[in-house]
Amino acid sequence: MMSCVFALFFHVQVFAQPTDTLSRLSPDQFLAWVKKFHPLAKQATLFVDQAEAELLATRGMFDPMVYYVNDQKTFDNKNYFNYTNLQLKVPTWFGMELGAGLEKNVGDFTNPEFSPGQSSYAGLSVPLAKNLLIDKRRAALQQAKIFVSLSESEKRLAINDLLFDAISMYWQWANDYQLYLIFNDAVRTNEQRYGQIRITVEQGDRAGGDSTEALTQLLNFKYLQNDAFLRFSNSTFALSNFLWGEAEQPIVLKSSVIPSVIPEKADPFLRPYTPLDEMLQRAQTEHPKLRIYNDKIDMLDVERRLKFQSLLPTVNLKYNALAEGYEFWKGWNSTMLDNNYKFGAEIGLPILLRQGRGDYRGAKIKIRSTELEQSAVKVDIDNKVKQYYNELVNLLEQIRINERAYAAYQRVFEVELQKFNLGESTLFILNNSEIKVLESRQKLAELKANIFKAAYGVEWAAG
Repeated sequence: MMSCVFALFFHVQVFAQPTDTLSRLSPDQFLAWVKKFHPLAKQATLFVDQAEAELLATRGMFDPMVYYVNDQKTFDNKNYFNYTNLQLKVPTWFGMELGAGLEKNVGDFTNPEFSPGQSSYAGLSVPLAKNLLIDKRRAALQQAKIFVSLSESEKRLAINDLLFDAISMYWQWANDYQLYLIFNDAVRTNEQRYGQIRITVEQGDRAGGDSTEALTQLLNFKYLQNDAFLRFSNSTFALSNFLWGEAEQPIVLKSSVIPSVIPEKADPFLRPYTPLDEMLQRAQTEHPKLRIYNDKIDMLDVERRLKFQSLLPTVNLKYNALAEGYEFWKGWNSTMLDNNYKFGAEIGLPILLRQGRGDYRGAKIKIRSTELEQSAVKVDIDNKVKQYYNELVNLLEQIRINERAYAAYQRVFEVELQKFNLGESTLFILNNSEIKVLESRQKLAELKANIFKAAYGVEWAAG
């Protein structure tokens, strides 16, 4: 009957997927599938793609630029002027800007600032104080590079959280399945006992109350079996929430899929556990949340160095070597440095420097605030690692204790069963002894499932 209900409960329409032929699902298979196809995992990858796109856009600020300018005037059949300038500008990482161009200046009323006829030029513009070491363009590029690293850490943090939620659900699913198996065994055993007792009652070897007692125990275990089945069914659907297909369609686990690892049969003492000190050290150096704070501080430090430029005087020099005609390289010679050139200088300094001092102080405060927040997060991460590790150690000790208790309850039950078969004990005492065995077995199975959660919890807390 239960098998029919089980099949009916899981009769759902699903897409063609690898789980169609899967009979057992292991933790590693499950995590690999979640990491590869879950929408949140894909979204986390987009964080990095977006950061790299922004980095590419920021690099464009250093792309060479070509400018074309034409300004002309004709009035009353007179060519007042026709000025054309084709210019190439090349920004550099060192702050200076290289430039070269071709000019044509003709007409009856040309601007005397520009050389008449055709000319060419090449030169550079250099900041000697403010913006010499860093400017807005270089700061933006440095921050964009750091942001790529930050987005990698955010991706890892998001995937870590997703995988921890997923593996916690997996072990809950495995635990619910093993409890269902435990009560299946109990129902099967009590069905056989009830049948045997009914025969002995009909033959007059036992009182009729024993039959009622046996039936009550059987019905109680059937109720627990049904409840365990419901919990397993619901946890199967909850586990399916983490499973998606390649075409981003949700996957529902089929009824034939069961856990490949039954916690009850696993030996947690055979698994190697990383020492606490090593886990704490790894957490302080590798945890993505701390790396995010490191990147944030680095970005704020770039901002601080940029704000410091506001405290420096503005000293900009601009020099262009000039030549007649468009073939600059043919007409150029060393005497041009003395005779054919255009030079300019810009010097400025705010008298009170209030804006610069305020911006620089604000940038330092942001860094300090982030450092304090990072210190609090470090303590929180340390404590989480310790909490999960303490839980892990405590669960190992509890398992040792409950294994001994389960073995003791099992021996007591076997003795009572033997006495009952010999007519030296009552069914009431036997049933109570069996309940103690099942409760102990159930508790031991739950502890073993929880210790797998705790082991993953330590890894998650350490990042």
